Amino acid sequence: MTLLKHRAHQFIDRLSERELTDLWGVLTEAYYDLHMLQAIYASKQILQPGDTFTREEALRFLLHASKPNS
Repeated sequence: MTLLKHRAHQFIDRLSERELTDLWGVLTEAYYDLHMLQAIYASKQILQPGDTFTREEALRFLLHASKPNS
């Protein structure tokens, strides 16, 4: 893991300010996508066929399922 961290720092140091800004936007979107995919996967393990939620209940459930301690 230390080698990967070192490589990441070297990579970041070589990027221009513009490239860093663009990369940050991409990484932020990827992070949120991963977070939601983990929540969806967790909900698939808990829910049974035939379970239904309102939109608000579904969002609340996904947000709860995506928390690290759930």
